[in-house]
Amino acid sequence: MNATPSFEEFQKLSQQQMDTVNTFASTLTKGLQDIAAESTEYSKKAFAANTAAVEKLLGAKSVESAIEIQTAFAKSAYEDLIAETTKLNELYTKLAAEALKPVQTAFASFQPK
Repeated sequence: MNATPSFEEFQKLSQQQMDTVNTFASTLTKGLQDIAAESTEYSKKAFAANTAAVEKLLGAKSVESAIEIQTAFAKSAYEDLIAETTKLNELYTKLAAEALKPVQTAFASFQPK
């Protein structure tokens, strides 16, 4: 039995490795783009909410009204941050799972002879 791989086997293995790397890189890039888009959208929404809160505070007629406005804003901002953090966590988890699939497949199919 010959333990040394033939040139064709070596070439096939090299091609499989390149395909795996390309698939991994493509999946990683797409996932990071999705995360960047989500972060950008959240930043836009947070900026708009901050601007609206400042405008409301400037129009407050009393200290009590300003405190109510600030309290409502803080609660809303906190809830939005928790929701966004959860969403980003899900995107990162999905990215890790999808990006590693081609690597896991490559390792599973690699069986030295």
